[in-house]
Amino acid sequence: MSASYVRSARPEAAGLDRRRLLSAGAALFGLGMAGCNPARETSDEAPLTDLRDRPLKIALPAGKLSIDDGRYLIALALIHPDPVSLLAAWSGDVNRISPEMYAAFVEKSPQFTTLPKTPSSAADFNVETVLAAQPKVAVVSLGSGPTDAQVAQLEAAGVTVAFIDFFTHPFENQARSLNLLGRLTGREAQADAYNAFRAGKLKVIADRVAAIPEDQRPTVFLEAHAGNGPDCCNSPGQGNVGDYIAFVGGRNIGAEVLKTAFGKISLEYVIQKDPAVYIATGGPHLAKAGGYVVGPQFSAAQSQASLARVTARRGIASLGAVRGGRVHGLSHQLINSPIDIVAVEALARWIHPELFSDLDPRATLDTINSRFLAVPYRGDYWTDLPKR
Repeated sequence: MSASYVRSARPEAAGLDRRRLLSAGAALFGLGMAGCNPARETSDEAPLTDLRDRPLKIALPAGKLSIDDGRYLIALALIHPDPVSLLAAWSGDVNRISPEMYAAFVEKSPQFTTLPKTPSSAADFNVETVLAAQPKVAVVSLGSGPTDAQVAQLEAAGVTVAFIDFFTHPFENQARSLNLLGRLTGREAQADAYNAFRAGKLKVIADRVAAIPEDQRPTVFLEAHAGNGPDCCNSPGQGNVGDYIAFVGGRNIGAEVLKTAFGKISLEYVIQKDPAVYIATGGPHLAKAGGYVVGPQFSAAQSQASLARVTARRGIASLGAVRGGRVHGLSHQLINSPIDIVAVEALARWIHPELFSDLDPRATLDTINSRFLAVPYRGDYWTDLPKR
């Protein structure tokens, strides 16, 4: 393989996706049992630990939280009727939840506009801004939150630090993270209810995928933030979105060369692999760049036109997936989301359309909106491009 194929790469074993799928399946069944076992300890008895397995010593419910990722507000909206009321501060990263969802939260809770802001997990952690907001618990992202020294500073000042992870390894960590948020906010029953809902739907997919031979798992190129510039190609690698592709029985071409969750692979490499399925992710943030757009502010025709434009680029247009009509688009805010089950069902239908023709991600989103979310998702979040 040419060194130009990828900027940060290493060869991976041929069975990588299979191992990740099995690991994710084991975690899934474990979380399903944890959420449904009537003999499980009560909240008052079970030890409280975060995703770094650090014991948290705090009276429950804990009181006000600060969050370093706006998507954690979506998670809180799954379990609490007024999620903004739980916050002492938030990360201000509107782009991660979409301008439309931010506006919906403001509509429900106008005080959201004046809530103190702290740096997001994409920036350097700042102890002083968190302390100024006076949360009881600082909820931070596993892998990018405060250093150990900063954790010690916060805890010395009486702020408990809780690490969670919804996005880096969602199958292993999402249910546990939501359960932790439920316990911190006195909404454990609601967290268990959503975890059981998600686990049941994931199990349907996992049971069918387990019977698919390796040679019948199609190759997939998922181009993240498709069309955001001339520099092709953004791709998932190990973990995160790559785990979703493996879970639904696809083979992510980026996983063969990227050791990180995301990175860049060259157009030369994409053409050489000639994936069977092409999936773009995008959203309103790509409108100015002429990339793939999707979401409540765009019509189905606008989303399809943007997807057609993205796939007409040099090199991409020659792919077998594009010529064969296996082209789809997905909101990036939806796949990196606590309601990722909707995206998982869409991916399953696209990658194995015959096996998963009965899945209905729109119905799943409608159920989440009506049964769980305090602030529902409006509009469309995925696109299919008709065969040319």
